[in-house]
Amino acid sequence: MKHAYIFPGQGAQFCGMGKNLYEQGGAAKDLFEQANDILGFRITDIMFSGTDEELKQTNVTQPAIFLHSVILFQTTPGLMPDMVAGHSLGEFSALIANKVLSFEDGLRLVAKRAAAMQRACEINPSTMAAVLGMDDARVEEICAEFTDEVVVAANYNCPGQLVISGSNEGVRQACERLKAAGAKRALLLPVGGAFHSPLMAPAREELAAAIAATAFGTPTCPVYQNVDAKPYTDAATIKQNLINQLTAPVRWTQTVQNMVADGANHFTEVGPGSVLQGLVKKIVKEVVTDGLN
Repeated sequence: MKHAYIFPGQGAQFCGMGKNLYEQGGAAKDLFEQANDILGFRITDIMFSGTDEELKQTNVTQPAIFLHSVILFQTTPGLMPDMVAGHSLGEFSALIANKVLSFEDGLRLVAKRAAAMQRACEINPSTMAAVLGMDDARVEEICAEFTDEVVVAANYNCPGQLVISGSNEGVRQACERLKAAGAKRALLLPVGGAFHSPLMAPAREELAAAIAATAFGTPTCPVYQNVDAKPYTDAATIKQNLINQLTAPVRWTQTVQNMVADGANHFTEVGPGSVLQGLVKKIVKEVVTDGLN
């Protein structure tokens, strides 16, 4: 049987994140300080003592979660994943864990991705909503009814929990239709834009240029990527999947199912929070889940 390591994405942040890790000193503190230099501002000040409002800005949130996950992974001895995966942003953390990316290159890509997504949000005011208690296929059908507005399935989190993404008006109308069609809940999320939708196309172009200029190494184990939930070890394919991820849905349900089918029976979430552990248990009950945070 195999041990899978999984890494959270945007939404897992909290005030004070990473502070205990930093205060241990040694390699962890050195990596945080290196990150401050690379980013050009003291992200540690925001992570450790900033406000919720400061921390939820996309250009802060994404590198903050990445740093928490990656530094925790790199400073915990004896971690040897058989396979890795990450939810959205977490896919970059996973690529540090299986040695495809260096710490420095990974952080630079995450910072560029976050800034590009922030700009895309400003170009196209948009949002996301969580849909609970409805079959995925039915949610997809209702999203497809919208032709004048952008509304798409964005995150397949677990059975009965799907996040939709799109224009402000499209998502608002979709929530009303979904509730009328029998969804238990359809509620807007406090996010800055329509992640994993066609409205992220401007960010995709910027990220593609940055990824093309970055060296990707040979992975020590497969990464199961969001775009199709399949395992990859080829650097060129991993690069393309990372680019496609920005405008494609996160297939987390299918990712976990495929990892289990390939032998995973122990999932360890590395980073802030425990959201992914909960999702894994809802997808496949008969596995061991734990977390490093």
